[in-house]
Amino acid sequence: MTDLQIIVTLVVFATVVLAIAFDVIDMVLAVLIGCSLLAVLGILEREDVRSALQTASGPLALLFGGMVVARMLAMTGLFERLGALFLRATGGSGKRFLILMVALVAPICALLPNATTVILLAPVIIAVARALRVSFVGPMILAAIISNSAGMLTLVGDPATFLVGSSIGMTFGEYLRSVSLAGLLAVLVIIPLLPRLMPEVWNSRVEVAAKTALPPIERPYFAALALLVLAIMVTLFLFGEELPSRIGPPAVAILAATLALLVLYGARVEPVENVMRDVDWKTLVFLGAIFCLVEAFTKTGLLQGMSLKLHAWFGMEFALVALTLLACIGVLSAVLANIPVVAASLIMTKGYLVAVEAVPEIAMAEGFAEWPAATIPVFIAMMFGATLGGNATLIGASANIVSVGICAREGERVSFMRFMRYGLPITLVQLLVSALYVLAMFWLMR
Repeated sequence: MTDLQIIVTLVVFATVVLAIAFDVIDMVLAVLIGCSLLAVLGILEREDVRSALQTASGPLALLFGGMVVARMLAMTGLFERLGALFLRATGGSGKRFLILMVALVAPICALLPNATTVILLAPVIIAVARALRVSFVGPMILAAIISNSAGMLTLVGDPATFLVGSSIGMTFGEYLRSVSLAGLLAVLVIIPLLPRLMPEVWNSRVEVAAKTALPPIERPYFAALALLVLAIMVTLFLFGEELPSRIGPPAVAILAATLALLVLYGARVEPVENVMRDVDWKTLVFLGAIFCLVEAFTKTGLLQGMSLKLHAWFGMEFALVALTLLACIGVLSAVLANIPVVAASLIMTKGYLVAVEAVPEIAMAEGFAEWPAATIPVFIAMMFGATLGGNATLIGASANIVSVGICAREGERVSFMRFMRYGLPITLVQLLVSALYVLAMFWLMR
C-alpha cells in the first residue's frame, strides 16, 4: 500500500467514525459508503473482503444463532413470567432494579455470548422499566455494558476473549483460575457508579402490587423444547471443543439456530419465514461492513509495524508492554469492532515476543501453546482492553449495537454521545481496575 493509499484509508476511516459519532448519517449507511469508496479506489480488494468476512464469520454466526434462539424463546411466555417475577423482586425500587439487573445479566453472560444475552433479556428489561415509569434507554445500555463486562467471567463469554484465549491454547479451567476474578471485579465496579450515571432510575420509586398473577405458559411442551435447545447450546458452548469433532462456538450457534427453527416448524407455532424476517439483519450487515473497513485499516500496516516499536521502546519489560496494550487496545476497541482489533493485535504482540526472543518464531503459527508464564499477563491485558474498551461507545461491541437497535425498534433512538455518557466513565474505571490486576499478576510472579 502506497503512502497516498494509507492517507486515503485513514481519512475515510476517520470520516466514517466521526459521521457515526456526530449522528450525521445512519451508521449502516456510513460504513457501507466508506467500504464502497475504498473499493472503488482499489484499496479494499477482493482478497481483503474475503479475509474480513472470514474473520467476521464467527461473531456473525454467534449473533445470528443468538437472535434465532431468542426469537424462539420469546414465544414461549417464559420472558413474560420472568418479567413479572423481576418486577415483583424490585418492589418498585429503581435502585433494586439496577442492582438486580447486574445479578441477572452477569451470570447468563458467563455462558452465553453477550449480544445473545441482550437479545434474550431485552423484553424483560423494557417491560420492567416501563412498569417503573422510567426510560428504558439507560437500563438497556447498562445491560450491554454488563454483558460485555461479564464476558470476562469465562472463556466463552466474549468473542474477543475467546479469540485471544484460543490463540494461546488457554483451557477453560486455566481461564477460570487466571482471569475470572478480574471479570468479577469489572462487573462489581459498575454498581457504585450507577447513582451518578442513572440518578433518575436509581432514585425512582413506584407502588407495585406484591402478588399480581403470573402470566401463564400457554404452550408448556413448546416451552420445554425451547429450553432444551437453549440447554444444548449452553452445554456445547462449554464442552463442544472437547468432543472428537471439536464443535466451536460459531458452529454451536448455527446448530442451535437450526434446532430452534426445527422446533418452531414442527410445533407450527410460527412460520419459519416470519422468524427469519425478524432477524436483525441491519446489525449483521453493519458488523460485516465494519470488519471490511477495519481490514482496510489493518492493511495500512500501522498495527503490525508496532511490533518492532514495542521492542525498541520497552525491550523485555513485559509489564509496561501489557499496560500499553491494555490502554491502546481499549481505545481502539471503543471505536472499532473489537474482534478485528484483537486479530491484528495478536499478530503484533506475537511478533514482539518473537523479536525479544521470548518465544521461537514458530509461535507465529496457529496451534502454538508453549507460552512462558511471564507472557500470559500480556495476553490477558489484551483481553481486558478488547472486551472492556468496547463499553465506551455505541460501536465498540456487538452487544452495544444490538441494544441500540432494540431501543430504536421500541421508539427510542440512541445517539453516539448519549451512549458514551454512560459507557465512557464505566470503561475508564474498569480499565484502571484491570491495569491494577495485571500489575498484581506480574508482582505475584516475582
